[in-house]
Amino acid sequence: MNITPIIAAPRDLDAEQHRDIERFERAIAQYQSGEIDEDVFRVMRLNNGVYGQRQGGTNQMVRIKLPAGTITPEQLDLMGYLSETYSRGWGHITTRQNVQIHFVELTRVPEVLRELAAVGLTSRESCGDTVRNVMACHLAGACPHEFLDVTPWAEAAFEHFVRNPLGQRLPRKFKINFSGCSTDCGQAMFNDAGVIATSRTLPDGSVETGFRVYIAGGLGATPHPALALEEFTAREDLLPTIEALLRVFDQTGNRDNKLRARLKWVVDQLGIDELRRRVLKVRRTLPASSSWPGGIPAIVDKVGDAPAGRASRGEVSAVGQGVAVRLLPSDPYGRWAATSVIRGTANGSVSAVAYAGLGDITAAQFRSLASIQRELGADVRLSNRQNVVFRALSEAQLPVLYARLDAIGMARPGAELARDVVACPGSDTCNIAVTQSRGLAKAIGEALEAEGLAEVGGVRINISGCTNSCGQHHTADIGFFGAERRAHGRSAPGYQMLLGGYVGQEQINFGEKALRLPAKNAPEAAVRVVRRFAEEREAGEVFRSWMDRVGGAAEITKGLVDLDQFPLPDVHPEFYADYGETGPFVAEVGDSECAV
Repeated sequence: MNITPIIAAPRDLDAEQHRDIERFERAIAQYQSGEIDEDVFRVMRLNNGVYGQRQGGTNQMVRIKLPAGTITPEQLDLMGYLSETYSRGWGHITTRQNVQIHFVELTRVPEVLRELAAVGLTSRESCGDTVRNVMACHLAGACPHEFLDVTPWAEAAFEHFVRNPLGQRLPRKFKINFSGCSTDCGQAMFNDAGVIATSRTLPDGSVETGFRVYIAGGLGATPHPALALEEFTAREDLLPTIEALLRVFDQTGNRDNKLRARLKWVVDQLGIDELRRRVLKVRRTLPASSSWPGGIPAIVDKVGDAPAGRASRGEVSAVGQGVAVRLLPSDPYGRWAATSVIRGTANGSVSAVAYAGLGDITAAQFRSLASIQRELGADVRLSNRQNVVFRALSEAQLPVLYARLDAIGMARPGAELARDVVACPGSDTCNIAVTQSRGLAKAIGEALEAEGLAEVGGVRINISGCTNSCGQHHTADIGFFGAERRAHGRSAPGYQMLLGGYVGQEQINFGEKALRLPAKNAPEAAVRVVRRFAEEREAGEVFRSWMDRVGGAAEITKGLVDLDQFPLPDVHPEFYADYGETGPFVAEVGDSECAV
């Protein structure tokens, strides 16, 4: 069964995009000749989606925007080419549905940007104090629970705000996320503008679909839940609402202190009632603006936003955080299908997840994924858990997909299982990371495999290399963020463990602090918690409910306190070196440019 993808053709940015690239190419030459100073060039570089790496020199990371996570075979092929030609043979899916290519030499960046433009992609404003990549649930348009297909709405928001003068020099970054239902797989509840499709019953008994807009959420060192702007936002008012919010943020955000510049701090300054009042007042006056985006966007009119619809009979897969996956089959294909396939849409199509460990994909895998997409005629999305989702499939295509994924090492059961650990890039490449978060993620995965716990369902583990939460540790059942520790007069890598983060049903619980511990003991801590959860959970019970039932984070921590011990350096020197490193640990933190 072939269903035409929502985004079937490259985006037409053409002339303006090429002018951008030419300007940036000239700026690189001017910077290298000393005509442009570092501070000015940094803004230009970040606004073009180019982020300096820890390695210094001219090593750069290019972050590629993929609105709603949509990607075509031509774009997948290009990711393989870029990672092989300009980098080290692999690319990385981020928690915001971008693809990052690392170790690109600065003077070659314009070549990369031109290659992206040729297939309808851009890195424009994927970094810096701008409107970042517009995200959407990876099942949008294929989910049996959704009220609307939010894919074209995310695309419309991307098209309206990219290169928009309103978003070029904001007080800080601005993030927009879409979800098609209250399950909130798109994670709207911790973003500056979180949009969740919903419906209301009108006085005449008819039902109107629209949105509930949540505002001023954020993670970082001080997480803040998004708060509802109004009870219901009509479809024709959605883009004006987001633009009004952006304008108020531009006017009221803190431009003197970057640490308190996000929209969440405006709530602290003005209060949520006053912020709501200002946003709705600006929205009322927007029809007088030359940039007014009111009405139903053209792309929504063109492709439609009707929901996938729930099948009248047959299996309907549960979705969202806390899904209890039952691994009944013993054969490899059966185990993959039980954990990675989503069923239940009215059109009879199914979706399946290709597991990308730590979000890394090699050049050869990118090309193979492109080939598979062409062969099956599938719609493909990147997920916020750093995996690849094939959609619009028939049941008969599932064995073919499995065989193709198995051949490239991406058919392992991973979706919503304990082994699907999410991590930011950490101090591998990030200037502000304290620890090797990817190394810890790998170690936790290996420890869970060794203990037979890797396929425990309904438990998410997320890791960040610092407090900034690019790995979204606040939102996971088990979260870790990196920190420097001191023991026996030595510096050592450590982590703060959090428990009970949850996003769903239009609410968010941030993880509660459990204990601090050496980096080398974090895998054992994860194993103990996952084992206890697997043994004690009741049928269908999610991690947060189990945690609260057994006494909360404090009670669970009692079984972990022995892990917060550093042995003497001479006895166990490995505790004083981070994962993947042989020398003594040093917490080298550079200037913060931007965070995912």
